Amino acid sequence: MGVLGPYWRWRTAWLRSRWKRRVLRTIASCDDPASLKVHGPTELNGATHLGTNVNFNGLRVNGTGTLRIGDNFHSGEDCLIITQNHRYHGEALPYDATYDLLPVTVGDNVWFGSRVTVLGGVTIGEGAIVQAASCVVNDVPAGAIVGGHPAAQFSERDMVHYERLKSEGRFY
Repeated sequence: MGVLGPYWRWRTAWLRSRWKRRVLRTIASCDDPASLKVHGPTELNGATHLGTNVNFNGLRVNGTGTLRIGDNFHSGEDCLIITQNHRYHGEALPYDATYDLLPVTVGDNVWFGSRVTVLGGVTIGEGAIVQAASCVVNDVPAGAIVGGHPAAQFSERDMVHYERLKSEGRFY
């Protein structure tokens, strides 16, 4: 790798620092800013509330509705969460100039694969896993493993094992 190695390490660290500063300037609150990790381009809104040990590898929030992300969240690359929708039942067709704000809640210890899309009004339960390239349109129960378009549950975590790791404080 030669001379380029140190430059690319410096450049990556600089980008991560810049992305993290941008996130912290934009959001409403973060339980532990020191534990926030931003490893890819991430754009959140001013109504976002983050827990501790939140890890982004590239996530964008589209809309101004409330987003709550719990502790130990991990996202893959190119994820999208939509927190508002055009008001199609308003005063014009196909929609008017106003929006419906649709809050999204993501529980503790949730993992999104790459390119996950979450539509507004959804709650994703604690410990859930969302498979890459899935579109979440309905609530996801705690411990569920979902995937597809629209996302459907096809498996679940071993909750005894999950609770043991959680009680031991073994978070990545």
